[in-house]
Amino acid sequence: MNTQRQIKDPSAEQRQFSARALLLLLLVLLAFAGLFARMFQLQVLEYDLYQTRSDKNRIQVRPVAPPRGLIFDRNGELLAENRPVFTLSIVGERVGNLPQRLEELAELIDLSDREIENFVERYQRRRRPFEPIPLKTVLSEEEIARLAVNRFRLPGVEVEAQLVRHYPQGPMMAHAIGSVRRISEADLPRLDASRYSGTQFVGRQGVEQYYENTLHGQVGYEKVEIDARGRVRKVLETQPPTAGRNIRLHLDSRLQRAATAALGDRRGAIVALDPSSGGVLAMVSTPSYDPNLFVTGMSQAQYRTLTESRLTPMFNRAINGRYAPGSTIKPAIGLAGISLGKTDWQRTMNDRGWFQLPGQQRIYRDWSWRPGNAGGQGITDLNRAIYRSSNVYFYELASRMDIDDLSGFLAQFGLGQATAADIPQQGRGVLPNREWKRQTRNEPWYPGDNLNISIGQGDMLVTPLQLATMTAVIANRGNWVRPRMLASAEDPLVELDLAEDPAPVEGPSAADWERMVDAMADVVHRGDRGYQQNGTAWFHIGRNIAYRMAGKSGTAQVVEIRQGERYDEDELSEFERKHAWFIAFAPADDPQIALAVIVENGGGGSSVAGPVARAVIDAYLTPQIAKR
Repeated sequence: MNTQRQIKDPSAEQRQFSARALLLLLLVLLAFAGLFARMFQLQVLEYDLYQTRSDKNRIQVRPVAPPRGLIFDRNGELLAENRPVFTLSIVGERVGNLPQRLEELAELIDLSDREIENFVERYQRRRRPFEPIPLKTVLSEEEIARLAVNRFRLPGVEVEAQLVRHYPQGPMMAHAIGSVRRISEADLPRLDASRYSGTQFVGRQGVEQYYENTLHGQVGYEKVEIDARGRVRKVLETQPPTAGRNIRLHLDSRLQRAATAALGDRRGAIVALDPSSGGVLAMVSTPSYDPNLFVTGMSQAQYRTLTESRLTPMFNRAINGRYAPGSTIKPAIGLAGISLGKTDWQRTMNDRGWFQLPGQQRIYRDWSWRPGNAGGQGITDLNRAIYRSSNVYFYELASRMDIDDLSGFLAQFGLGQATAADIPQQGRGVLPNREWKRQTRNEPWYPGDNLNISIGQGDMLVTPLQLATMTAVIANRGNWVRPRMLASAEDPLVELDLAEDPAPVEGPSAADWERMVDAMADVVHRGDRGYQQNGTAWFHIGRNIAYRMAGKSGTAQVVEIRQGERYDEDELSEFERKHAWFIAFAPADDPQIALAVIVENGGGGSSVAGPVARAVIDAYLTPQIAKR
């Protein structure tokens, strides 16, 4: 058997190994060449591109909201300030599973459903990526500690110190200066996105809204270095923001407190003006609300209370409440009668307690009418018609006047108009005439409509601000100064008044103005000299008074009392009872304050609103009298 033996060839194996090693070396060299080429491309050829991308991942430019300008009253008392708080924000892009992160946070801190809903809404409409969206504005020390301990497992969650708006006076000044609110979807179209970067709040009521451009300031920026979890490691560069300008108002906090106390827990409003400057000294609307809730957040129950309560605490009665003025309109009606040649100070008529238009069966009664009492006010001239508030005198006067002429005269006092210089959202009320009734109701104007207007009933509606303005015009003997909130500002470019004051009231002579002031003074003081018939307010506020006040009471019906029926307050619900009005200015010969007071469903003007008016004027004038 032949066996073939294979003999090893070392030379061939060596050549094969060398070839394989060379091939491997070439592959390695090619790989290194590729890596080097790629490195060259990244480090040299595309250096600028990737450096920018790297910086974007590592470095961010964040807006820094400017501190809002402060608001002071006329005496330097702070009305709106900025308070440092710790805010919880979330950078959605660095969170991952956002719903899960919200659940984790809800286990650590107290989060209301409303706070979560507001956050989701803000997150969905955020203006730029990687923008921190606030979830909870004010954190307690305990909540800050819990978040700090769990920070390692909460990427994208930030706790930062911020300045937020704070109102030291709380509800007392809410309707007077307004408030800031969180920026909403509706705000975005009118806001400059770059100027409001990083800003959470914008003025949306009152002074805060009107002077937003002055109070807001200019946004700043900071360049920060962040880590992979989105946490700030270093601030590289800062451009500080420019704080908003401070402003000073005519409001007097001491007087505002006195006015609020005078109204107490009753629903109503007070507007007090400085007749010489038009400055709003006090603006009270009750009930009120705490404006800080719109900054720090509120529960669903709190929000429902504010928005659904029949007491409407968020409604500013002082500038938007529309009420029949009642007898407070009579001084203007009397001046209209004189100016239009329909009466004078000597003309008299016999007030028997009722009035009837020729050819009509309806009887229009005086406020003093009672069953079996047909006496009325007796022989009455314009002066007596004012201090005794004779309805019958004004029924008879209005029956001889043309409504368009009367309406045109009353418009000179600002009725039916928005005349304040810097009070946004102010109501216009209703100053009716033939054209208004035709357009609104498609009805003609009837003679009886004149009679209703003459005593401040019917279709006429006014706001407390409008009645306070009318009172200031009378105090100034027909001269006008627009009501205004702003007294001064740090920024000289701020416009204090964009419109000129209206022209003086035309028609009454200087003597007519003085006689009307005397008649209004008799409302308060007639009784000091032992007259048999006092002014309607003397018993309630005219005794032991240290100055001369001119005033006029008013009682406005809320529901219609049918012909032949008598008003019985006990049979009506609270919200159907009469409103109590009082307008006044003092001192009568040198007016320093003019005001209008309404107590909703309060009853008699002299007995209910009169003491409120005197308490406010006492608070303002008594310290000045004591200094003399």
